[in-house]
Amino acid sequence: MSASLAGKTLFITGASRGIGLAIALRAAKEGANIAIAAKSAVANPKLPGTIHSAAAEVEAAGGQALALRCDIREEDEVQAAVAATVERFGGIDILVNNASAIWLKGLAETPMKRFDLMQQVNARGSFLCAQVCLPHLRKAYNPQILTLAPPPTLAPRWWGPHTGYTLAKMGMSFVTLGLAAELGPQGIGVSALWPQTVIATDALKMIPGVDEAGCRTPQIVADAAAVILARPAAENNGRFFLDEAVLREAGVEDFSAYAVDPDQPLLPDLFLD
Repeated sequence: MSASLAGKTLFITGASRGIGLAIALRAAKEGANIAIAAKSAVANPKLPGTIHSAAAEVEAAGGQALALRCDIREEDEVQAAVAATVERFGGIDILVNNASAIWLKGLAETPMKRFDLMQQVNARGSFLCAQVCLPHLRKAYNPQILTLAPPPTLAPRWWGPHTGYTLAKMGMSFVTLGLAAELGPQGIGVSALWPQTVIATDALKMIPGVDEAGCRTPQIVADAAAVILARPAAENNGRFFLDEAVLREAGVEDFSAYAVDPDQPLLPDLFLD
């Protein structure tokens, strides 16, 4: 990634751990300002990482950080977090919709509370954050919205096993599709990024039978995000990227450093044929 993110302000949801934190740290190395918007404000022994530990890592990596306790299901909390970001850094250049809820069960095994959570966090949360950030993105140079969502698919093989989660995740994809059509002509690039292989994060605990040895680290997604966000917004608008393809196009040939265990075959991620 070039130094084009130096001085840029990124509002990243779910950035206290996993892929969100990896993207935050990658941008921080270029001197970016990072608003860490997530629910984890208190340490949990079962789930490492809080907004405060993430902020410390961002600043150690060379960026400026703002820890924001924010539940993206709550409109007033998102408005307060965005206002605090603008007050601290003077604006918002990039929104990264990373926060997502997962539940890979079928109809009978999906409590409605869990179904509602996924819809509220994934599609609605992404839409809400874009809406609240929009006035500030309109003032930015090369403004972008990047959402961690897969290429849209209607293939039954991805819907049948876990309709609730697929609906929620495809909701993020369709929000991306719609906002790209609406905001692209206004100069705001809206795109999505999805991993080619399963990524070793805490979400693995929700996927039965997945061995971390067949996964890649979140760094590959972060490096791909960095390449995307360094481009002119118009080049990205409406596109659904895969991390490996982005990096191959950027000249990367050896991906072994991203593997948890380079000797193990990689597991393809969900929603990819």
